[in-house]
Parts: sequence; C-alpha cells; structure tokens
Amino acid sequence: MPRPFLLLLALSSALHCSRQELIDDLLDSLSKAVAFFDKQSGHINLDGVVGYVVLQTQLQEATRSWPHSDFVSLSQRSTAVSLVKKLDRSLSHAVRSLQETDPKYYKEFEPILDTAFWVLPREWSSTDPSLVYSSLRTTECYDEQVGDKCMTLLLGTWKDNGTPCIVTKSCRDTMTRFGCPYYSLSHQLLYFMIGTMKGCSRMLKGDMRLSRVNITVEHYQRIFCSNMMKSNQEIISKGFTSQMQDIFIENILLCGLAGFSDFYKADWLQHILEWQDKELGCFGKEEDYLQMFEEFLDTPHKRVKRREKTLRDGCSSHMTGVAVSALGGYLNFYLAEQDITKRPLI
Repeated sequence: MPRPFLLLLALSSALHCSRQELIDDLLDSLSKAVAFFDKQSGHINLDGVVGYVVLQTQLQEATRSWPHSDFVSLSQRSTAVSLVKKLDRSLSHAVRSLQETDPKYYKEFEPILDTAFWVLPREWSSTDPSLVYSSLRTTECYDEQVGDKCMTLLLGTWKDNGTPCIVTKSCRDTMTRFGCPYYSLSHQLLYFMIGTMKGCSRMLKGDMRLSRVNITVEHYQRIFCSNMMKSNQEIISKGFTSQMQDIFIENILLCGLAGFSDFYKADWLQHILEWQDKELGCFGKEEDYLQMFEEFLDTPHKRVKRREKTLRDGCSSHMTGVAVSALGGYLNFYLAEQDITKRPLI
C-alpha cells in the first residue's frame, strides 16, 4: 500500500476524531442551554425565544440527516433527539407566555416563532474581503420602531390579514444603506433573510438608483456578511467586551444561517463555549453586561427596549438566544462537512 495513502488515511481519521470531539462539546453545551431554557421558558423575551426556535430547526435537521451510523454517532444523534423533545415542551410554554405578557409584539412576529419558517442553507459560500466598506458610520443607523415596522410589512403582520412582502421606500433605503455598523448591519441582513424565507421575491423592485441596478438580494447579503466578517475580526483584535461578545455571536448566527461557512471557525466556537455559564447553561451572565449593553444602545436610532432582558439569575435573554442558535449552526455545519454530499462550496 503506498505510503501517501496511509498518511492520507491517518489524517482523515484524525480529522474525523477531532470533529466528533467538537460535536460532543457542542451537544454538551446545548444540553445545558436547553435545561436552562426549560427552567426559564416563561421569562425569556421574544428575541431570546426566537433563538431557541432557530436551534430547534437546526436540531431537527441534524437528527434527520445525521451522516454516520457508528456507535459514537448514534449516541450523539440520540442526545440531539432528546434535546428536540425537550425543546418541543419548553417552546410551547414559552410561546404561550409571550402571548400573555407581550401580545402586540407576539402578534407582529408570530410567523418567526414557527420552526417551519426558518430555512437552513443547502450549500455554502464564503465572504469577499473586496466588499468591505472603506469607512463606517460612527453611529448605528437602525431605528427600532422603523425596523420593526419594515419587518412586519414583509411578514404581513402590520395589520390583521395584512398583505405580506410590502417594501416601502423608507424601508428599502434603510435596509440597503451602506456603511452601517454593528446591530444596524446585522439587522439589514436579517431583513433580507426574513423576506427571502417569507417568499418575497421582489424586495428591490422600485429601486431606481443607477449605482444599485445590478445588486441582487443575494449580493446584498454577501456585502453585509463580508462586512460582518471584518467586524468580527476587528472585535477579536481589539479584545472582547461584554457588548461585543453579543455582536460577535450574532454575526456568526446570521451569516452562518445565510450560508457563509467561513463564519464557522473552530477558534470562534471555543470563544462562544467559554462564555457559557457552566452551571446555569446561559450566556451573558456578567454584572456589567446589561449596563454596558444599554449604554452602547441608549442613543437615538439604536434598539434597546425589547432587545435585552436580564433574567432573575443575571443571565442575558438575548445573548443566550443568539448563542444557542449559533451553536446549532456549528453543529449542522460540522455534520455537513462529514457528509461528502454536502461539502462546502468555496
């Protein structure tokens, strides 16, 4: 047998073992996070619950398409199946609580509380450094009320039996504005993702700007994620603060969900795992987290009111939601890597 083949076989085996260990770490982290949600499901706000809805979608896909049938893989799949069953119960309770405690916000965003709404990537691509903005605006350019209204116009929840896929000039201008940082940038991406999943195929109709005539929805998503990649790289180089941890994870969640595989970096995963409270299973449990979060957002055109809720044990509802759904994305990516029919397209 040729030696190069033996070396390749050894490397392949080592890679498989490494992937299996990472999947074990992911499942262990998610088990703790799901146990936390089971206890707190009646208290987590809508943004946090949406994170667990996305996680449930990812776990359902993982259990359906688990690529191997060896003993370790079967054991891992069994753990994922157990998590799906636990989340079914917890999510039902959480959604009922939202209906009672925040009925208006619940009604506006009810469609995204259904696992069937969320579409997971079927193929992978990478970001493009050449699309990074030459400069960023110094403040956020996303207004909570305007942003929520734009989302409900897409979802058709702006009134009872409302027509979906409505795009006003104000919404289009806000959601296609270049140079926006942080949460504005991630919500521009989220807007197009929600529109795509809702089946809105003409979101850019009426945009008469000559400079934008050839830019498609897919191209906007690539522009936004390329800049979110740059943002994450800068966050790492400058060092993590509590508020930046949240932005960092949110970027991984959304761009991973949009199909950009270069966000699923192994060292980035280790950061997320380290930020989890090992006893409670939640994220963002720091004394200064909420204060820093609110100081960062508490100026005009920044989302504050519904974005964050600190739970009784000091955990962040929002950061926990984005973290668990980001981890679910990592799980499906690693499983897809093991399945030769779903190798990333670079």
